[in-house]
Amino acid sequence: MHSYCIRTATSDDLDGARSVMLDTVYRDFGTGYVPHWHRDIIGLDHAYLVPARHALLVAVDERDGTVAATAALDSRGPAHPPNPRHLAERYTSGETAQLRRVYVRPEHRRRGLARRLVDALLDFAAADGGYRAVYLHTDPAVPGAEAFWRSLGKVVHDERAEPGGEQGIVHFEVPLS
Repeated sequence: MHSYCIRTATSDDLDGARSVMLDTVYRDFGTGYVPHWHRDIIGLDHAYLVPARHALLVAVDERDGTVAATAALDSRGPAHPPNPRHLAERYTSGETAQLRRVYVRPEHRRRGLARRLVDALLDFAAADGGYRAVYLHTDPAVPGAEAFWRSLGKVVHDERAEPGGEQGIVHFEVPLS
């Protein structure tokens, strides 16, 4: 049985975290690295470690010390475009904790890591005291992603319901802890 340590990432974890994230955007999303969407992955320290209200968590496999999963939070609401205007207006930057990069390596899935990481991020957001909402979006084509987020939050916008939105993104709000 695997044992994992869930903790705030340090600079020593960044290469492992970046590897999990890049593997995910190539394997699960099929997009590969797209600078406009994934710039934070390259600059994890400036995106998540330096800003006081941001966080990057890792799940470290205690057998070998490798990063098995990641989860991040920042204070930026969804940008319009590409997201719908009503979401950008509802989830404003500074008042919105946006969950990002909740990724688990395939060989470590189905062990509760994503839920543990998200719970820790929700605790972080609640302790901050300045967030009024927790927002995220997910690609429903990624196996298990939509069901996972539906178990934690409520859908606030489903782009698949829009004309031509068959491949759309699903937007969620998750209650603060």
